[in-house]
This record gives sequence, C-alpha cells and structure tokens, in this order.
Amino acid sequence: MADTMPHLDALCRDCLNGVSGDARRCRHCGSPRLLRHSELNTLSMAHIDCDAFYAAIEKRDNPELADKPVIIGGGKRGVVSTACYIARISGVKSAMPMFKALEACPDAVVIRPNMEKYVAVGRQLRAMMLELTPLVEPLSIDEAFLDLAGTERLHKASPALTLARFARRVEGELGITISIGLSYCKFLAKIASDFQKPRGFSVIGEAEAMGFLADKPVSMIWGVGKAFTETLKRDGITTIGQFQKMEKNDLLRRYGVIGPRLYHLARGEDTRSVKPEREAKSISNETTFNTDIADLEALSAILRRLSEKTAGRAKAAGVAGHTVVLKLKTADFKTRTRNRHLSAPTQLADRIFSNGLDLLKSETDGTRYRLIGIGIADLCDPATADPPDLVDPGAAKRAAAEGAIDRLRGKFGLAAVETGYTFRPDRPKSGGRD
Repeated sequence: MADTMPHLDALCRDCLNGVSGDARRCRHCGSPRLLRHSELNTLSMAHIDCDAFYAAIEKRDNPELADKPVIIGGGKRGVVSTACYIARISGVKSAMPMFKALEACPDAVVIRPNMEKYVAVGRQLRAMMLELTPLVEPLSIDEAFLDLAGTERLHKASPALTLARFARRVEGELGITISIGLSYCKFLAKIASDFQKPRGFSVIGEAEAMGFLADKPVSMIWGVGKAFTETLKRDGITTIGQFQKMEKNDLLRRYGVIGPRLYHLARGEDTRSVKPEREAKSISNETTFNTDIADLEALSAILRRLSEKTAGRAKAAGVAGHTVVLKLKTADFKTRTRNRHLSAPTQLADRIFSNGLDLLKSETDGTRYRLIGIGIADLCDPATADPPDLVDPGAAKRAAAEGAIDRLRGKFGLAAVETGYTFRPDRPKSGGRD
C-alpha cells in the first residue's frame, strides 16, 4: 500500500474520515456508522448489492412513496419481483404470489415493473463500478463482485475507503442505496453484503473465517439449496461447523462432487477469481395472466408478442440461440419446460415463435395456464444464424419483413407495427412480468 495512505483503525461511512481508538462515534461528524475491523486495510474482494433495487428506483422517482410499502410486480395473478423494506417488515418476499403479498401487506402500493428504466440505472451503476476496477463480475442487474486489489495507488485509498466513497456517490448521483460485503474471497464477501441491509457495509476477515462460519446454517453455503439442506438434516448435519470436523474424502464419498466444495467453503477457502465477462446463458421473456388460459389461439397471440421481445433483446445483445425454450405454468403452479434444438441458431422472432408454437400445440390439451414464456438458450455469435432455408423459401421474405418492422419500431416505437397474431382487440390481458 502506498506510503501516503494512513492505516485506518476505523472509518466513518458518513464523512469518510479515519477514526482512531475505540470511539463509538465519529469525532468529526458524530455519526455512529463506523466501520472497524482488524483487517480493514488489507481486504480487497467485494460484493455490492443494491437495496430493493426496483422499489428504490420507483421511490426515487416518486417522493410520495417514500414512507409507503411498495411492491414491484404484476397484478393479483402475478408474483413479487421485489418489495421495499417497509413491505418486507409485513412479510412480503420476492417471488411470492401477489395475492399472498397483498394479504400480508394490504396497504402496499403495487407498481408494474419498468424494466427499461431499471436496466438504464443498472448500466449507470455498472459504469461507475468499472471506474473503480476493471475486475467487475456482474451477477445480475443490481449486484456484482469487484476485486480492488492493486487499486490503492489509483484511488489513493484502501479498498475499504474506496468502497465507502462509492456507496456515498451512488446515493448522491443515482438516488438509490447499496450494501457492501468486503472480505478476502467471493464466498464470504457475498455473505457479508447480506448483513445490516439496507445501506450495510460488513467485513469478514481471514483470521475469523472459521469461527464465524462454525455456527452458521449449512444453507449459507453456495450451492446448498432447500432439497440438499433436508438431505443434510437427515444425516444430522445442520451447521457449517460440522463440516469443519469432517474429512474431505468422507464428504466426497457421502455427497459426490459437491463434497470437496463443502469441505473448502466450510473453512473459508474459496479460490474463485473475479471474471469480468459473464456471458448470458439464455434470453427469455414471460408473462403471468390475470385469468387462466387454455385456448391455443389466445396463448399464441401472447407467445408471438413474447417472441418478438426475446428476438429484440437477442439482436440488441448481438447473440443468437441454438435452442428454443417454452415455459408454461399451470393453474396449480406446476411448471412445464419444453426445448427444441435448432439445426442453425436464430435471433429471429419468426423462427422463435414458429418453434415455440409447435411446442405449445402439444401442451394445449385442455390444461389451463397462468403463465407462458419463450426464450433462446445455448447462445452464440449471430454470424451463422438464420441461413437461407431451402425447405421453406418463404422464410427469407419473412426475415426481410421482420428487419423492416424492426427499423420501423426503432424509429416510431414498439406499437408502430403489429402482426396478425398480436393485433387483436379482444386478446387476453396479462397481469405479470413480461
């Protein structure tokens, strides 16, 4: 670390001054938000997570919502995308069916997601992260890992101070808040960012890792979901500390390839590096209906609209997909997923829709559906996408027409042109995410 940077016993997160000794409040501004840790000057692996991202943006744009419970999601038939912390106090959680969320918090203000706005803010946030370090690994629109090792000379500050400055800058320029986890590895940095939300900043050092993890539930380990947690519970294992007492070969024998991961993560050992480029594995769009739908014609109109949105995102991202994926959710919340691998990758709405429609026809057997989605997977470079189709000579004309429609929509908006499938005054209304 550069000689010009002082050693910090503690850091005030409000005025950003260093604080010496064991003072409980900042001697400069009186704030109690002091960041104190014995390894504060040496840690550089961070996880940044926005606080109730969608809801925070809506509250920023409408100050009247500041003290109200806000839920972002579809209508009564949809699900919760996110909820502000006021709504969470009442028990509202992400992915909760909307009717349950409104039972828990009947006074909530429900807002349909505005993904275009959220993506724009996410891009601003990402650009600001890249000013800190090129080693930014996005996990989603509102969270990322950052490796700030070696940035001390650039920012004339330790990673901890740089991150504290960053949090204040995000609040001032974007009008939202973030929580930060700082550690020596990705596993513990992500765990730390969940503490003290919102506006949290937590530190987990290497010296304390084993002791810190010992009494934590096994579900805190990356990759241990509900089903595996139940398996471990049946085996009498409920805390991470129990893994710390077991041999690697024993865990491998019991649980297969995940065994070594359990062994190492339980000891705070995580050698994963930050990977700046995270390629998307799929692109999709889905929507939840206000009322269940069984009719093929009605479902087809919605499928076409979603196919156009998926194609638009693929073209904007400069990718194509080898596989078309259809997703359906029945009235009793059971999910059906159907895939079709294509002879050549595509980014055209026409091909996505036609293949999705073929898959859909096999599923319209009287079953009533509450959700439909369409996407492409196995993404690749579009250079080899959508070659001339000798079997279907009309495909070239439809592709040219789609290109013309794209240009018109780019100039006049998405509603400028509609296809025969989507232009129906009586088509069913959707009430969820799309």
